[in-house]
Amino acid sequence: MKTLDDLLAEGVTGRRVLVRADLNVPLDGDTITDDGRVRASLPTISALSQAGARVVVAAHLGRPKGAPDAKYSLAPVAKRLGDLLGSPVAFAADVVGPSAKSTVDALADGGVALLENVRFDARETSKDAAERGALADEFAALADAFVSDGFGVVHREQASVYEIATKLPAYAGGLVLAEVEVLRTLTGEPKRPYVVALGGSKVSDKLAVISSLLPKVDAILVGGGMCFTFLAAQGLGVGDSLLEADMIDTCKRLLAEHPEKIVLPADVVIADDFSAEANTQTVLAANIREGWKGLDIGPITVERYGEILAGAGTVFWNGPMGVFELAPFADGTRGVAQAIVDSSAFSVVGGGDSAAAVRLLGLPEDGFSHISTGGGASLEYLEGKQLPGVAVLEG
Repeated sequence: MKTLDDLLAEGVTGRRVLVRADLNVPLDGDTITDDGRVRASLPTISALSQAGARVVVAAHLGRPKGAPDAKYSLAPVAKRLGDLLGSPVAFAADVVGPSAKSTVDALADGGVALLENVRFDARETSKDAAERGALADEFAALADAFVSDGFGVVHREQASVYEIATKLPAYAGGLVLAEVEVLRTLTGEPKRPYVVALGGSKVSDKLAVISSLLPKVDAILVGGGMCFTFLAAQGLGVGDSLLEADMIDTCKRLLAEHPEKIVLPADVVIADDFSAEANTQTVLAANIREGWKGLDIGPITVERYGEILAGAGTVFWNGPMGVFELAPFADGTRGVAQAIVDSSAFSVVGGGDSAAAVRLLGLPEDGFSHISTGGGASLEYLEGKQLPGVAVLEG
């Protein structure tokens, strides 16, 4: 696999370099509420710019329906990227059209441009390889080399991720390299005990990774909405908590096969409404009231999970323990995250909501060994799946 360092060693002054970044940030109107992914893209973009390349950044935002949609425009991201780089970022008002061509043509050595949301072009995510290839040809016409640095999308076979790497000399950016190295550590011979803290809303979303990890780990600490399907599988009532009834038998099977590895909450925080103003109670997991819903793990569980994490050699955390965005239900996620920070384990935060929680709750990012930018890609790698955007770089 050729790397960014290889490209820089070849010399990039005056060359147009297309960088596929992951800039899929949360927006409130035009305001970026968490710029973590923008910051993560800076090292590669800065290295190329400072070496004199003409940097063309491609990225997506949200899930537009293959056509321009103002609420998914990358314009606010271009401004934030410019602020962080300390120099303006030119913004193309289309993906590969006249604005993209003129914007790239106007770049000076060291200049940076951001193309509009690649998913505004339906060919980006088309199931037809020929359509994706045609778009990749148009991307290739804008550049002389390609750097893949959006780890959050390397599990997708899309034009700006996969096909483009077959059209131009392709290199792995520092972010992709770092992510793959960390994940290889987790799938190789991790230091034990190897503990996974797994949250999120649905068992069905995490079933493949749970099934893959159970033979390999020493414990999976279950939180988030998914824990209530496991509790129901134990025969407990869960009130109005999130429940996937069609997954109960699957959870029963997993609990029967790995009773010593799957650790479930002993207590939970319940509420009579899904809001920060709701009435709340902390109850044993066996005592969830009808009409109430579980929205966080309780303090007994936080302490128990903390003790397990304190003795861990390796930790992978993916998914919040509760609805951390609402203050009454943030203590579980905060407590588990702090226990990981306090441990001496090699610790990996698996992207997405977990990374956002670290920042929102004010936890030190350097308290974790690695914070991934790609939750879905991380999970698929741990499931043993091939990531198309990585495989194409490996030739």
